[in-house]
Amino acid sequence: MLPSFARLVAAACAFAATATAVVPVVVSGKDFVNTNTKDRFQIIGIDYQPGGSSGFDGKSDPLSNGTSCLRDAAIMQHLGVNTIRVYNLSPGLNHDECASIFNGAGIYMILDVNSPLTGGYLDRTDPASTYNPTYYNQVFGVIEAFKNYPNTLGFFAGNEVINEQSVRSVPSYIRAVQRDMKDYIAKNVNRSIPVGYSAADVRDILMDTVQYMSCELENSTSSRSDFFGLNSYSWCGDSSYTISGYDVLTEDFSNASLPVFFSEYGCNKVTPRIFTEVAALYGQDMTQAFSGGLVYEYSEEPNNYGLVQLNSNGSVTLLVDYYNLQKQYNKLDLSRLQSSNTSQTSVKPVECGSSLITSSDFLNAFNLPTRPTKVQDMIDNGLSNANTGKLVSVQSTSIPETVYDYYGNVVTGIKLQVLDTDKANTPGQSTPLSTGSPTSPGASSSTASATASPSASGASSSEKSAASEVSMSWFLGALSGAFVMVGVWL
Repeated sequence: MLPSFARLVAAACAFAATATAVVPVVVSGKDFVNTNTKDRFQIIGIDYQPGGSSGFDGKSDPLSNGTSCLRDAAIMQHLGVNTIRVYNLSPGLNHDECASIFNGAGIYMILDVNSPLTGGYLDRTDPASTYNPTYYNQVFGVIEAFKNYPNTLGFFAGNEVINEQSVRSVPSYIRAVQRDMKDYIAKNVNRSIPVGYSAADVRDILMDTVQYMSCELENSTSSRSDFFGLNSYSWCGDSSYTISGYDVLTEDFSNASLPVFFSEYGCNKVTPRIFTEVAALYGQDMTQAFSGGLVYEYSEEPNNYGLVQLNSNGSVTLLVDYYNLQKQYNKLDLSRLQSSNTSQTSVKPVECGSSLITSSDFLNAFNLPTRPTKVQDMIDNGLSNANTGKLVSVQSTSIPETVYDYYGNVVTGIKLQVLDTDKANTPGQSTPLSTGSPTSPGASSSTASATASPSASGASSSEKSAASEVSMSWFLGALSGAFVMVGVWL
């Protein structure tokens, strides 16, 4: 295995001839850091799973259709996001065009390795039965499919697997999966790619979860989480730093030894959402503890969390939540957010021990499950017949659909802007959009999509369930635009 620095240089050289826009991001202490500029990287992101987890059948996924990705990447670029999270992926599909589009747009990807399909996930009620080579065909398959894209920021080893329904041993299995993933990456990938866990906001066990996942374990250092995601919906409507409990979360995570961010946020008990939590999350008080977050979610599904509506005729409506979130993003102090701080990057993890765990119901032992022999063979030799992705040239594409705002006006000016090398997308850098006269979209505002599966997509909080009854049927829409060449070359 090449030394860490040499591997990063090798990766950069490999990507130099094929890519513009982003360079890989690494973990340094409790910050994400740009490998070239050494600036801190703050996640300004959105969760992306059109159709929800229930609509995932393995025959397609959110990153397998280049036409849809070009449309959605352009819309996200104008919104101002720099990162997406994708929950369900099929490793055998071709993701080259979509990954290349998002790379050219300056948008990173955080990818869940699990699938809701049989054999594709770790069962929280019986993890031993699903911790097997069949499961690792999915896990290592996702790593192989996305390892060569410079905008692959990291992988989630699990999402809300540890909760009130999980058996006591589950945390040790999550650490074992992280160990196996990180060992596979070290042996079969030419750069470091962070691996982490996405937790439910169950306050009784939240700090035990992060302590268990982030401590340094003797003889198994690779099992430690590189980052920690939190799915939290405690800020609803025009709340405040204290009423929402964000002050408590900030205090709780202030001493964390790894990057922590909201892997889901955006309560919809009050609609339309005004996203005043954005100012708090990226403000002075919270940025020493949090590295940003991902808003749930891009597309409107039956649970009513969408920023845009994907209509049955292929058109798209930019919902009022889209504009409200964009308004909050445009207020961010990007220079402050990107400033590096040695007090952040020099943080070291504590040693694992039972004293870190406060709840009697939470596992306080750190002996991890033994890796199956066939899984060790996969790590040693690489996944056989793996579908390994690569950056590709994406041709200039004109898309015939129309984009509408939430009043039914045609939106013009949406196109993908290819960024210079080492440039992530930022709020306010895209050309402002304009609208024409109100036009009837000629399509129903409803979309034929399925509700996200709580176990696989993370749409499992009580806040989501209560808020899913709220309807915004007055939103109509559709999408259009001419999109330019992404500028990613082989």
